[in-house]
Amino acid sequence: MPLHQYAYFALFSRHTSADDMTSQLGITPDEVAVRGSRFTEPAVVPVDHAWMVVCRDPGLRVDEQITRILDRLQPHTERVCALAAHLASTGGGAVLNVVRYFNDIEHAQQGVADTPNLFGWHLDRRILDFLRATGVELGIDEYDMAEKEDAR
Repeated sequence: MPLHQYAYFALFSRHTSADDMTSQLGITPDEVAVRGSRFTEPAVVPVDHAWMVVCRDPGLRVDEQITRILDRLQPHTERVCALAAHLASTGGGAVLNVVRYFNDIEHAQQGVADTPNLFGWHLDRRILDFLRATGVELGIDEYDMAEKEDAR
């Protein structure tokens, strides 16, 4: 079964921009989102600003992707904790999200020998301690991309 997956850590807020978050953390994000940028008609639909560190490296289990993210963030744990707490007090917060697409033929690794088993994963104590310290929520999104037969 082809599997495409990635993980990301995001700080989000309706009030604090991704640029401000970068200034406070001293860490350059991999991706950002700007509040109100998704829709412009018929009216701006507010979404949160987001500051994200992302791992989309193929062939890694989810825990390996998360480890790569945390390797970048852990040296800055105190600043991440302070900013996450501030954002949470104003309706924002922090999230570690895992996104997995099963039966994703379009993104499958074609012809890769010895592809590791990507289905099993775990979070070790170091990761759990970081999540607890920073008050991060954990989100898991899983999608079945198989084409459905026409049920007539």
